[in-house]
Amino acid sequence: MTTQPTRSLGRPTLDAVAARAGVGRGTVSRVVNGSTQVSPGARAAVQRAIAELGYVPNRAARALVTRRTDSVALVVSESGGGAFTEPFFAAIVRGINAALLATPMQLWLAMARSPVERERVEHHLTNQHVDGVLLLSLYDADPLPTLLEERGLPTVLGGRPARTLQPGAQPAYFVDVDNAGGARNATRYLFDRGRRRIATIAGAQNMGAGLARLTGYREAVEAVGVGLDPNLIAYGDFGEESGAAGMRHLLEVRPDLDAVFVASDLMAFGALRTLREVGRRVPEDVAVIGFEDAPVARYADPPLTTVAQPIEEMGRRMAQLLVARIRGDELPAPYVLLDTHLVRRASA
Repeated sequence: MTTQPTRSLGRPTLDAVAARAGVGRGTVSRVVNGSTQVSPGARAAVQRAIAELGYVPNRAARALVTRRTDSVALVVSESGGGAFTEPFFAAIVRGINAALLATPMQLWLAMARSPVERERVEHHLTNQHVDGVLLLSLYDADPLPTLLEERGLPTVLGGRPARTLQPGAQPAYFVDVDNAGGARNATRYLFDRGRRRIATIAGAQNMGAGLARLTGYREAVEAVGVGLDPNLIAYGDFGEESGAAGMRHLLEVRPDLDAVFVASDLMAFGALRTLREVGRRVPEDVAVIGFEDAPVARYADPPLTTVAQPIEEMGRRMAQLLVARIRGDELPAPYVLLDTHLVRRASA
């Protein structure tokens, strides 16, 4: 008969784990702190001893020694309920959480949708509460990244700040996708399919993604040599209703348009709705391409051709970059730029 290991009646200590695992106390400490400087065999032995003894790290005591909280914050500066309705945010959080599972770091989420919430979040974001901060949905004029860096808190942004696109701008720590390249490839694809009056519904121009995707569209149009027509450009805020309104505006000023590149899938859904309402067939009369490859894109009517971006990977890389900054690791670059690719469906 196999005897199950018995747990100590008192709180198990680091020394007890080391004795059970047959390793030194320093090895146990490195495993608990998520260090990579431990052999696989020793790590497995320590983890087995931890499970057998029911050891729980004393975070308060460790914080006094390491001056770390083992907590990181994800701050979403999204007005309204967008963070809870858009698939982008759920995928980002999944990626962040997956990366942090390999570390002792705990994740807490903060919404900064109103001035009151914003003040509360700013008050809490100190090195007494968190070791670092991940930021999403920032507009370019937002002072929060600068404030956090001044407090000595490592910070990583989800998305390239628009200000870094300017010549001579200060670098920032961020993870993003190749927004300009994805937009350029999508617009070029429409030209290759024989479309010539290609419009765009651009995203918010005070966000890096909105600027870069419009830049990619412009570069593709200029490369073909058909001339850039300002009447073929409408602006939205990445939300569905702004896509519907942008499509109505484009049809009013350029009723002869035969394709549209839309800077987000949600705006593309709005554009498709407007096209159905006015009796334009997709893709026969107007081809439509979105950006993101949200899970619902395949269920649009017709299924949406779109630029796919690796959102979960973006979340993972954000967390990895932040943990590296917290640990003081040497970084090859302050940012990570991920590739995109076009997913072809029936809308274009």
